[in-house]
Amino acid sequence: MPAKVRGVIAVVLAAGLVYVGWRLIVHKSNVPPAVVTPKTNVHLELSGSPVARLYRMTHELSGGSRANRPRLIALTFDDGPYPIYTPMLLDVLHDLNVRATFFLIGQDAQQWPELTRRIEADGNEVADHTYTHPNLDQESVEAVRREIVEGGAVLWSLTHDPATRFLMRPPHGRYTERTLQIAQGLGYSIVLWTDDSGDWRTVTVSQLQRHLLEHATAPEIVLLHSGKLATIAALPYVVERFKAAGYRFVTVGSLLRLVRIDEINHPLRRAV
Repeated sequence: MPAKVRGVIAVVLAAGLVYVGWRLIVHKSNVPPAVVTPKTNVHLELSGSPVARLYRMTHELSGGSRANRPRLIALTFDDGPYPIYTPMLLDVLHDLNVRATFFLIGQDAQQWPELTRRIEADGNEVADHTYTHPNLDQESVEAVRREIVEGGAVLWSLTHDPATRFLMRPPHGRYTERTLQIAQGLGYSIVLWTDDSGDWRTVTVSQLQRHLLEHATAPEIVLLHSGKLATIAALPYVVERFKAAGYRFVTVGSLLRLVRIDEINHPLRRAV
């Protein structure tokens, strides 16, 4: 083989390796999954190793299968319940005919049992947000297990919502591989989000509305918080716009029954 041809082949191969390396580093499949089920291989989904990155890149859904992604959105509200803001939020959701998923803190639910029961009675879903809301990535194995189990047990005793036993969200979205494995071992799916609304910061109603509309995906799990006045005020306009764009509002439990996990973890951006 002539030296010139060998040189061209070498350049092409080198360019290919550089491209693959770049894809492994920046590919969107390296974004943490929105949902981890008890069957998920946590190491392959979270590890930064080249093998794991390559696995995520090659297992992303093809463009064709993304084209008809269902326009389903699950509003999720973390923390609480709170004696003033949560009733206001429930009133707005009722008026909008929207059902949501509330990730409640067990300790707070014990303090406000009637409000916790009202959340379920209004048709919303109640899920586990631990018992005391610690940073699970800093807790021991036994402490993580205790927080999840006790949180779920309190919520189950108050509501008997099955979701309290199979859906959980780590406080602040903080976790390790081991954290997720403990939750998996307890039979939980770990629910994160496809869009962090940012309402845990100080934001205006218009800023929140603009963010939610500009970051819409299909399907979608939105991170919101129960104790925020701006969030409550932003909902009517946001819900109206999403419904006009053909979206249907569902709980997380319903979303997991209607849509494949890989579709949730690789959502399609949509204009709203």
